[in-house]
Amino acid sequence: MVGYNNRLKPNGYYHYVLAAWCLKLWCISSTISLDMTNQQTLKCDGCGQSASAEHIARRLRRLEWATRYRPVHIRALLLGAVAPREDADYLYSAGGEFRGEAAQLLAAVGIPPTGKSAEATHLEFQGAGLFLAYILECPLEHGQDVGANSARATDLLREHLPSVASRIRRSLKPKSVILVTEIPPRVVQDVLSIDLGCPVLLDGEKPFVLGASLRDRDEEVSRFRAVLDGKQER
Repeated sequence: MVGYNNRLKPNGYYHYVLAAWCLKLWCISSTISLDMTNQQTLKCDGCGQSASAEHIARRLRRLEWATRYRPVHIRALLLGAVAPREDADYLYSAGGEFRGEAAQLLAAVGIPPTGKSAEATHLEFQGAGLFLAYILECPLEHGQDVGANSARATDLLREHLPSVASRIRRSLKPKSVILVTEIPPRVVQDVLSIDLGCPVLLDGEKPFVLGASLRDRDEEVSRFRAVLDGKQER
């Protein structure tokens, strides 16, 4: 009966299962490291913070969402500081609510999500050769943010930046990196001094914040699009 059941499986079925399990194990092993000096505290490879099982599961879920819409050739990598806390504010969320930071970013690149499915919006963003990533791919623990605890956030960002830079050089290989969201000045200087393998583009000497509360938001978006389209000198 074993042989009979095997013949019922489609060609390549077991190769697919094996590949799927290998991918799953690779994701887990590359996302979790054990700090043996701290009673085997779980640490997240996406942000370097001590992490619970829930934190790791959320990291893997967001990694899956983002990887699904990563362009083969990245024209511009939009690099932020810390990933938003709410899934609705996270650009690649499968829910497709596109609130907060996600809505601001889509408006800035000229991709309105109204009347489209989440997948259609994600595919349009991907088709433009754009990919969004963060130095810390997970929100700060304990409800902290870059503004409320800048010293702690700055330390984490600076500690994790070399790992992110290596990923950008070896894996993502974008044609350019555009800094977006609020990023502490010391971290911006670190980004400019580290080798990413491509130009790093700014709004003058600071990242593009693209926040809806800015009085000069329209002007900032115009400058952002000029940089995105290669029409403005660095």
